[in-house]
Amino acid sequence: MEQVDRISTAPPPVAEKKPMERTASSGSSHDIEKRVGTTAAVARRLKPRHLQMIAIGGTIGTGLFIGSGSALAKAGPVGALIAYIFVGSLVYSVMISLGEMATYIPITGAFTQYATRFVDPSLGFAMGWIYYFSWSLTYALELTATGLIIQYWDERLSIGIFIGVFWAIITAVNFLPVSFYGEFEFWFSTIKVITVVGFLIFAICIDAGAGQNGYLGFHTWKNPGAFVPYLVEGNEPLGKFVGFWAVLIQAGFSYQGTELVGIAAGECENPRKNVPAAIKKTFFRILIFFVFTIFFIGLLVPSDSPDLLSAVNSGSTNAAASPFVIAAKLAGVKALPSIINAVLLFVVLSAANSNVYSGSRILVGLAEDGSAPALFYKTDKRGVPYYSVAFTAMFGLLGFLNLSAGAGTVFTWLQNIVGVGGFINWASINGSHIAFQRALAARNIPRNTLPYVAWWQPYFAWYGLVFNILILLTQGFTCFMPWDTSSFFAAYISVILFVVLYIGHKIIKKTSFVKPIDADIATGCVDFLDDSQWSISAPTTIWGKVKDIVM
Repeated sequence: MEQVDRISTAPPPVAEKKPMERTASSGSSHDIEKRVGTTAAVARRLKPRHLQMIAIGGTIGTGLFIGSGSALAKAGPVGALIAYIFVGSLVYSVMISLGEMATYIPITGAFTQYATRFVDPSLGFAMGWIYYFSWSLTYALELTATGLIIQYWDERLSIGIFIGVFWAIITAVNFLPVSFYGEFEFWFSTIKVITVVGFLIFAICIDAGAGQNGYLGFHTWKNPGAFVPYLVEGNEPLGKFVGFWAVLIQAGFSYQGTELVGIAAGECENPRKNVPAAIKKTFFRILIFFVFTIFFIGLLVPSDSPDLLSAVNSGSTNAAASPFVIAAKLAGVKALPSIINAVLLFVVLSAANSNVYSGSRILVGLAEDGSAPALFYKTDKRGVPYYSVAFTAMFGLLGFLNLSAGAGTVFTWLQNIVGVGGFINWASINGSHIAFQRALAARNIPRNTLPYVAWWQPYFAWYGLVFNILILLTQGFTCFMPWDTSSFFAAYISVILFVVLYIGHKIIKKTSFVKPIDADIATGCVDFLDDSQWSISAPTTIWGKVKDIVM
């Protein structure tokens, strides 16, 4: 009976001619490590510290350093705080849903693969290409931002210089083995973490009375108020709700990138151990780096501050728009703007680095599915998908559009594709996880046998799916107040493109929804590897324990 139970809970055998099949027991452990558990011959060279910092670096960006000011101006300190907490709970539902799948089947281009295997090949195709365009187009936007940030120090400099220079550097880094990407992201993310922690300490001191204005406490919650009406005149309660809902969208943009852990799972050492460790700490990172930051910004910067409103209305992307800088200015600290601007440069370079890495790995997954040319599936002997990297990097050259007149409209549409693509991806991850659980149940595989078992499932996945779709559908609500046709298409171009891709693929390929019993939960499954074949992490040190608490 013991043997029968064991057989009934094991994954089904791998089909004979799958690319990732473990065809024989012969061969070096290094060869096996490169073939199994991933969709291409990428090498597992991301160390635990790389994965931990990728998990942090994917979330801390311009959305937090600059976009948080817009959230405060629209909804007020309490409205913005509640919005970030709520969206943080959605992000956490996505991450733990991703965690179960990414630890059991750690593959490159995971998002498209999971949707294709468990839900519908057409969903994997449409979601994969939308997500790919989001990351590749963001590369152009981030390169443009580097020039704008440097212009803070000297407006005479052309942003074209820095688009070209940083394009060459970031692209070259991504042609190196993945460990170089991990190393760059490790140090960039370290700078981000130090900055945010430093700001939290600074904020506590200023709020307690260390600044030129003395003790502040919760004065901004009283004047100008905890909530701010937005867009609606004559109906204050409705205006406050509209402000809160507008910040949900802003918060969602700020959190995007958290799912980078799932993409990196296919190239990290010992995904059974390291991916759950990174995902389990997502809750505390959201709490420390987002919720606490929004909380203290709301204490230090009034929502009606002229500096804040001026920065938000002008659409500035340099240090002048950062609520961190505005808080320091109000406290009488004059040296901070240039420091924050330098940090913003590292933030943008980190994002650009992640754009090329993530976009190229998603393209690998699309190629393995047959949703992209097979050319993008190829890797060199170091495990780098060089064709995918080159194709993704080419999108960065779109940044030069900013040098021509009349390109602003084009870039507005590109930004909308970028922003909404994240919500489509999150909803797809939640939906894929629900289908994944059904596939396990169809084979009588208990969830408690998984390498990582998430909390509150499947209810938390349903919670994330419903609200991600709701925010996705309502993210352009301002175009109805009043109606603006141009704004409508700019806001919903990604949704329209997603529907066209999905329906077009389904008509051409005549795909159908995957039945739970037919879902492929074997290819790339970590259970086909012995623990001895994974790299062993270095012993825990005192510094390692400190990093575990903070990072």
